[in-house]
Amino acid sequence: MNIKVSNLSPVTSHEELLDCFAVYGVVSDVSVGTYMLEGKSRALGFVVMPSNVHGQAAIDGLQGIELDGNLLVVNKE
Repeated sequence: MNIKVSNLSPVTSHEELLDCFAVYGVVSDVSVGTYMLEGKSRALGFVVMPSNVHGQAAIDGLQGIELDGNLLVVNKE
């Protein structure tokens, strides 16, 4: 399942996002978008989980939680 994570804090790292989703199951890929010139976060991340069941559990469990001061918006892509 492809999952989009919006409203990321500028300080949220790839590892932090991976740790959040790994609680719910196997994560095959994580990316945190950055602006190339500034190297700053775009407040957007993407997570791939092979299992739709685990992916939906992650969406349900992480929707609206606070991470690094921001409330996450988590949706199926």
